[in-house]
Amino acid sequence: MNENRENSGTVASHGTVASHGTVAVYGAYGHTGRFVVAELLERGYTPVLVGRDAAKLDDLAARYPGLAVRPARADDAAALDRALAGADAVVNTAGPFADTAAPVIEAALRAGIPYVDVAAEIEANRDTFDRFADRARAAGTPVVPAMAFYGGLGDLLATAAMGDWTEADEAHIAYGLDSWHPTSGTRAAGEVSHRRRGGRRVRFTGGALAYHDDEPRNRTWSFPDPTGDREVVGEFTMADVVTIPSHLDIPEVRDYMAVEAARDLSSPDTPAPVAADEDGRSAQSFVVDVVLVSGSRRRRATAHGRDIYAVSAPLAVEAVHRILTGRTRTTGVASAGELFDARDFLAALSTHLTVEFTAEEDAASPGSVSGGGHPPLAPPASQA
Repeated sequence: MNENRENSGTVASHGTVASHGTVAVYGAYGHTGRFVVAELLERGYTPVLVGRDAAKLDDLAARYPGLAVRPARADDAAALDRALAGADAVVNTAGPFADTAAPVIEAALRAGIPYVDVAAEIEANRDTFDRFADRARAAGTPVVPAMAFYGGLGDLLATAAMGDWTEADEAHIAYGLDSWHPTSGTRAAGEVSHRRRGGRRVRFTGGALAYHDDEPRNRTWSFPDPTGDREVVGEFTMADVVTIPSHLDIPEVRDYMAVEAARDLSSPDTPAPVAADEDGRSAQSFVVDVVLVSGSRRRRATAHGRDIYAVSAPLAVEAVHRILTGRTRTTGVASAGELFDARDFLAALSTHLTVEFTAEEDAASPGSVSGGGHPPLAPPASQA
């Protein structure tokens, strides 16, 4: 086992020389972690490979000669301190984040470096805001939870769509995934969240998280062309219910998930993602449709892309890059939309995402946005 194979100047992927800084990646050998390592190298950063399994770290390091390998369990504070020594930032990609977020944030605060994670767990993200807001602000250290497809992207889209609005009545985020092949990490995180909630469901209503036992219901969501009408599961609550209301004055935040993706996720027989190109991305495609409602006015932001896990890497790495180059709007614990210029951030990801904005300031019907249907909050007719 190589416990600390240090970088000696070297070579990043595709022949680029790493020069911008050093970023520790906790969980580097995981599915999303590997995408983050590759993206850091592509952007000219030097990753430090960190994680709980030394053998898996060494296997990954064999692909990237010269990178430091630093095993560290989340419950070993001294090992985490050694792992982050000399790093300019840390990206945590290792779930369940209920287990890893707090100890890695603690280590980042001790090291005085920014922390970014890709957590989709609602309660883990809420814990980050509740536990570390005061300390991170006092330290002047950015701590960015949910900087990924779930939580981060929806927040950026909602913030960009808000524009000059200071408040809205409702935010609706619809996920049009054509499939969802969950990783083992996704399944493990889901089990932890299920146990923490005692099997109950959660929604964000009246300006707060509320736990309930209502059965989910299906409805039709009219995505912009070319996706069109899709059946979705209503109140398929994701991390957006933490990130968006953390800084936007919106008392009702609702998520919806394409029924095909929800079925994939719920089936124990759905296999893990399979690479379909040389970069390791799967063939999965997605559309994320965010609709904001303020009285009779509607604003919409829609993003199209490929592979929800792969796209989390440029989201997280762009966040690190902007923090390290001083392009932030606040400090302490903050979601993507609060910390960054949302429209500029999304524009920087144009090779990964196609984003469109539409608005109808005086919509005649509460169910339409610039020609596309938007489900109002009234209960749908069909039930899952």
